[in-house]
Amino acid sequence: MTSNTTPQTAARSAAPLALWLVLLAAAGTFAMTMGTRQTMGLFLSALNTSTGLGIGSISLAFAFGQLWWGLTQPFAGAVADRIGTGRVILLGVALVALGTFITPYMTTTAGLIFAIGVLAAGGAGMAGPSVLMAATARLVPLQKRGLASGIVNAGGSFGQFVMAPIAISLTAAVGWASALQWLGVLVLLALPAVWVLKGNSNALAAQAAAASGQKALTAREAIAQALATPSYRYLAAGFLVCGFHVAFLATHLPGVIAACGLAPEVGGWSLAVIGLFNIVGSLGMGWAVGRWRMKSLLSLLYTVRGLAVLIFLFAPKTPALVLIFAAVMGITFLSTVPPTAGLVAKMFGTANMAMLFGIVMLSHQVGGFLGAYLGGSVFQATGSYDWVWYMDIVLALGAALVNLPIREAHLARPAATAA
Repeated sequence: MTSNTTPQTAARSAAPLALWLVLLAAAGTFAMTMGTRQTMGLFLSALNTSTGLGIGSISLAFAFGQLWWGLTQPFAGAVADRIGTGRVILLGVALVALGTFITPYMTTTAGLIFAIGVLAAGGAGMAGPSVLMAATARLVPLQKRGLASGIVNAGGSFGQFVMAPIAISLTAAVGWASALQWLGVLVLLALPAVWVLKGNSNALAAQAAAASGQKALTAREAIAQALATPSYRYLAAGFLVCGFHVAFLATHLPGVIAACGLAPEVGGWSLAVIGLFNIVGSLGMGWAVGRWRMKSLLSLLYTVRGLAVLIFLFAPKTPALVLIFAAVMGITFLSTVPPTAGLVAKMFGTANMAMLFGIVMLSHQVGGFLGAYLGGSVFQATGSYDWVWYMDIVLALGAALVNLPIREAHLARPAATAA
């Protein structure tokens, strides 16, 4: 059925009550999926002890999950753009719950790749930022999109902040295997978002194109236009570095802290602090994208990350220092998402945003694969994470520089052909 709603009336229909309901649904879904994924690193040691596979092999499962999470997002975004966000989120949440629940039963590398890397990570990609950010952009007024994207992104951080202590408490109470299964059940709390976020942007995009005399691009044409745009490629290259940072910290920070001789609880609380301060960073960045150039904000974030890692690498490791480092990294952790999503929307509009942002997220997750896998492989080969930190610093500098040439401008589309 074709909707008679125009983009303008859709924006006006986002009354205050409806607006906060949309934000609650999107942020809550991201909280459950992201919170579950980002606490999986707490179970790495237990999985190694239980299976005897070795840190390198288990890291491969986590690394594959990073890559698969990114691979699902362009396709999930394309489907959501055309047949509806609700159905995509429903399937995604169900897969996250299933993959997390069956992980304790996996005793081989292939089994862990299937549970963690295919089911849980693939489901989180379907109910992930590309679909959620695009749904939010479609349902909220234009002038509120920056702040809305920051709120949705903060939801993922809040999930990490809440789920890490829950995972620690459940592990102490019922053991690591049952704790993982309870996390899988908790993900199902995101299911009501299916009804709030349902709908697609295809009909609205077609109406907007007809009204403006521009041609509505097909998915293939939109991808070709994006890949031919240098600014889009620069954005994706910088976001690859973001993925390296995020995946390495999420997967290996507890191991880094344990290698420093600190208590395991410090590792759990460091992940929680990252999540807490990322709420601050995400909300602050959502506010900032409407006031400063988004490419400059991205360069600043990557520069701060590199400096923080440099100081952490050479400073004496104490619980206080670790938590301060976690706070700084938390502020920059996923606050790259609002300006990145904002640049995609600004350059190409919202018609194919879920798909185009999904491709940028794929680049992010290629970096995530490298961060998760190299973290385990380098530690297994050298007994230290130092070389990964060195790579981290160099990559942060490169990401800060590659964002500077980005042009923040909407790209003109071909004029519609007269009938």
